[in-house]
Amino acid sequence: MGLAMMITGAEIVIRCLQEEKVEHVFGYPGGSVLHIYDELFKQDQIKHILVRHEQAAVHAADAYSRSSRKVGVALVTSGPGVTNAVTGIATAYMDSVPLIVLCGQVPTFYIGQDAFQECDTVGITRPCVKHNFLVKDVKDLAITLKKAFHIATTGRPGPVVVDIPKDITAEKCDFEYPKTVQMRSYNPVVKGHLGQIKKAVQLLAEAKRPVIYTGGGVILSDAADKLTQLARKLGFPVTNTLMGLGGFPATDKQNVGMLGMHGSYEANMTMHYADLILAVGARFDDRVIGNPQHFGKEPRKIIHVDIDPSSISKRVKVDVPIVGNVPDVLEEMLKLLDDGFRPDPAVADWWRQIEEWRARESLRYKQGQYIMPQYVVEKLYEVTGGDAFITSDVGQHQMFAAQYYKFDKPRRWINSGGLGTMGVGLPYAMGVCFANPDMPVACITGEGSIQMCIQELSTCKQFELPIKIINLNNGMLGMVRQWQEMFYSKRYSQSYVTSLPDFVKLAESYGHVGMKIERPEDVEPALRKAFTEHKNDLVFMDFIIDPTANVFPMVAAGKGLTEMILAEDL
Repeated sequence: MGLAMMITGAEIVIRCLQEEKVEHVFGYPGGSVLHIYDELFKQDQIKHILVRHEQAAVHAADAYSRSSRKVGVALVTSGPGVTNAVTGIATAYMDSVPLIVLCGQVPTFYIGQDAFQECDTVGITRPCVKHNFLVKDVKDLAITLKKAFHIATTGRPGPVVVDIPKDITAEKCDFEYPKTVQMRSYNPVVKGHLGQIKKAVQLLAEAKRPVIYTGGGVILSDAADKLTQLARKLGFPVTNTLMGLGGFPATDKQNVGMLGMHGSYEANMTMHYADLILAVGARFDDRVIGNPQHFGKEPRKIIHVDIDPSSISKRVKVDVPIVGNVPDVLEEMLKLLDDGFRPDPAVADWWRQIEEWRARESLRYKQGQYIMPQYVVEKLYEVTGGDAFITSDVGQHQMFAAQYYKFDKPRRWINSGGLGTMGVGLPYAMGVCFANPDMPVACITGEGSIQMCIQELSTCKQFELPIKIINLNNGMLGMVRQWQEMFYSKRYSQSYVTSLPDFVKLAESYGHVGMKIERPEDVEPALRKAFTEHKNDLVFMDFIIDPTANVFPMVAAGKGLTEMILAEDL
């Protein structure tokens, strides 16, 4: 590293980011971070992306990380800068995304005095971070940032907040970036217990009605290739969670689709009646298994592979827990499954049953005089060849995207799973663009969600981001309206979005291309035009869809996986 040198805390922050090979920082300046912004101005190695709201800074950094193998970095000021960022931090925390959020803080001698733009950042963010730090001495800054990157990216990933008072960024000290970091209290397990893996392989060999159930951990740990190898060797059905889409190719005949509240009929039935579940990087979330008591009625064995021991047997008791990094565990399993492995002959009968369930065609829908949202997503899949990065907001459109866009590759589906954050779609698309500059990026959204971070159309114009916004506009908060229709006797309390803007004019006012599509026959031509003639432009496509379209299948709250409501039942 050479000799240490005396530099300011602000310079140390930038030097640390450079040492970590950070290329982009998403942020918004303010008083307590101006020393850091001044140092950003003096260099050109790190590109700063000016967002229009701090929430978007964290969302964009989050998607930057999800869609690549890099760490997202956000930079916000103290007080309202931090509180605006909390939603983005909580979103990343729920989905285990590695993220560094640098926050300004009032000078150390003002902390606790209700100073201008002061808030207790450590206290506010503690429940929704993997870890957080308040730096009280400039000498601790470099090692703290090294620890932050180490904690964010190892074990079960997550966001780490570093709170930096303004006086710390002005003071000077010797700088040398540590090459390694040792933390006595933090040593995540990587290798799975070999004895447990052997038990698991024995159960796989004996299973008569098996299923491989995969979640976001497969994506985050870059285990999709290993998982695909294992699934094909076993010949077992595979189901993905919302966060696990792309972990196993959607177009593969072994894939029975997404499971859970809006999962396919065949996926939910397979999951419920399996005699062996191999859970990989998934957490038996309430939206996945429905009512745990109903789920627990069927006798079965469960193998659970996860990096986080606290996720195992948290909601569902498992028989073979394996704590370890998913690709390492899958590698050991592949070694133990010799080339002569043959599944139990009864698995063939299991597949026949699954094909019967699949024949129900639970995702079938009717195209009427209105544009159906499912049709838009299907056409988007065709026009992009299934090879685009797709971000979504939260609501009906999110479920339609998950059901009808077939993800064959990991890290192509970017959405808020755990927290379910409306407003993420557009900033997510921005982050994806910076991480994957030569790839097509589409944001599937709704007229309610898109307005939550609509100001980021300005950021998109500044950086000429060629995002294609697919606005499935039904004039109401679709998922809220669906629940009110089905469970609240059609009392549509506050689910209508009145006074909607003219989205075409709104997009054009920001300098982008706007399109309004109202007829089914215009859907495909409009999409093709957006991705060809306007390849380099942001295109806001306002699709006026059937206002009565609902998401099916549906497992109502408190119900079990086999108690699905199908479109044909209504």
